[in-house]
Amino acid sequence: MCGFVGYVSDISLLPDEVEINQLQQMTDIINHRGPDDEGHFYDEYVRFGFRRLSIIDLESGHQPLSYEDDRYWIIFNGEIYNYVELRNELLEEGYVFKTNSDTEVILANFVRKGVESFKDLRGMFGFLIWDKETHTLTGARDPFGIKPFFYLEEEGLLYCASEKKSILTLRKENDVDPESLHHYLTYQFVPEPSTMSVGIKKLSPGHYFTKKPDEPMSIKSYWLPTFRSKAAPLNRIIEDIQQVMRDSVRVHMRSDVPVGSFLSGGIDSSAIVALAREVNPNIKTFTVGFEREGYSEIDVAVSTAASLNVENIHYIVQPEEFVNELPKIIWYMDDPVADPAAIPLYFVAREARKHVKVVLSGEGADELFGGYTIYNEPNSLRGYQSLPQGIRTWLRKLSNILPEGTKGKSFLERGSMTMEERYIGNAKMFTEKEKEQLLNKYNQDWHYQRVTQPLYDYARSYEDIHKMQYVDMHTWLRGDILVKADRMTMANSLELRVPFLDKEVFKVASQISSSDSVTNGTTKYALREAMKGIVPDSVLYRRKLGFPVPIRHWLKNELYEWAKDLITKSPTEQYLDKNMILGMLEVHRAGKLDYSRKIWTVITFMIWHQIYIENLYHFHEFQNLRQYEEAIEPYKIATS
Repeated sequence: MCGFVGYVSDISLLPDEVEINQLQQMTDIINHRGPDDEGHFYDEYVRFGFRRLSIIDLESGHQPLSYEDDRYWIIFNGEIYNYVELRNELLEEGYVFKTNSDTEVILANFVRKGVESFKDLRGMFGFLIWDKETHTLTGARDPFGIKPFFYLEEEGLLYCASEKKSILTLRKENDVDPESLHHYLTYQFVPEPSTMSVGIKKLSPGHYFTKKPDEPMSIKSYWLPTFRSKAAPLNRIIEDIQQVMRDSVRVHMRSDVPVGSFLSGGIDSSAIVALAREVNPNIKTFTVGFEREGYSEIDVAVSTAASLNVENIHYIVQPEEFVNELPKIIWYMDDPVADPAAIPLYFVAREARKHVKVVLSGEGADELFGGYTIYNEPNSLRGYQSLPQGIRTWLRKLSNILPEGTKGKSFLERGSMTMEERYIGNAKMFTEKEKEQLLNKYNQDWHYQRVTQPLYDYARSYEDIHKMQYVDMHTWLRGDILVKADRMTMANSLELRVPFLDKEVFKVASQISSSDSVTNGTTKYALREAMKGIVPDSVLYRRKLGFPVPIRHWLKNELYEWAKDLITKSPTEQYLDKNMILGMLEVHRAGKLDYSRKIWTVITFMIWHQIYIENLYHFHEFQNLRQYEEAIEPYKIATS
């Protein structure tokens, strides 16, 4: 597990001390992604920088790595779980290896099959391959977007990096992309492939690019997720799920260092731990929680761990350290992600890193197996939507005049909308009407459906629940869930592996009908049935919590003054009507309406603005995280 930076020029690059220092700074700033090893490669047109966290054989995994008499060079971030099988295939065909690393397997397979080789890879990855003979740079990202991949085309150069901050070291100024801000206020993250920074993009999951000097960058897809229900008896589906999940967990545990697992109180992480224990009975598990009642899964996790006969290590987060770590956490994120669950994830990763270098986690189960409560909606609205259009139109008008917070208002609104209008993914912060008030330069062309409509167009023939899963896979999963999972673990030099997000698992999950995914109000029904006898019965049908954070309470009490002061002093008037947010904070404090998530979305942007726009913490001066932590110390806030 590691981080890389690289760039290719349209003109021949001369050895230059300033440029070499620039590459070093781009590499140093992601030291947390790979504190164990560093490497560089210089070519006539290309520069590569690399940081590595040693998981399997440091010597054989040193990068940049070359192949075929130094014709091909690669820098690679990730893990390939079927590399042993691919290596054996290649050996039979006469390919020669100098190392035992998955990195060399990627390169040899690329020599054999070119860009078609990316379809063979089972794992998580972002990488760059340089062909010195044809002067071609090729980059690719894994099918689900587990590993990050940023790029910038500017003045005859194409820059690529595992984290956006590496590219930002090249810039004297970082400008907010206005369309991205519009979408961020809807989704609580910036939907891919955009970022909050003008000009910097993300390579989409399941895509690759090629770039030659003096030729335009070409981006193409090599894999797209497709849901196709396949009629099958439930007992066959259960067998398939059990078999593919056992295999996925087994290959995800390949490592020369101890592997642990996150454990909450839900079925996803419990299933992973139960299956991992079959491979390693001594696996350690890690949990985080808060002291406030209803906001901790520690008790359930401890009970689950005891039932599975594994050790559980847990940590309680205090509101003071929660706030004080925020700037550093948002710095790690690159872009603002206003999911409060990112913060406890940071703390549980910090605790896990004291014991292991690799952890398993349950991300992706909800999107693949139909796990979100909102997936019940097509069933609950079926009767409503069978009403004549005239009645539905009248009910929608009625919902518009009902006061905010009125019971039933949301149901009437959603029932009168089409699927495309009402469902944009798991988070919907500010409505277009609210954004029109909040944003000083609102643009109606940047409506939230600009993001989702192409997805609905592609999934037109899908069942409604599959449409929702498809939208979530392309928005919520890659824009929120996987971003915070990668950044918060890498912040602590910890490798995260997600066995649910495996192409073989998706093959099985994508064929399950909606009726077997969501049945009689029970989400992830087929997965739950498959885990009977594997996870404790107490976990099978337990309501999902997922790192709950008490910001609703804290913004009324412990964090009220902090939030008010931050909003008041933030120099973001050019973007936002701060009086509107301050008004929402007062309404929230009075307990009239719960505006906590909307307030948190704005606060997160404001802290991101401090770091990446105002340079409050002198971001561009930092060569490493230690300097960052020293600079941020004076700004820490005591909330007690």
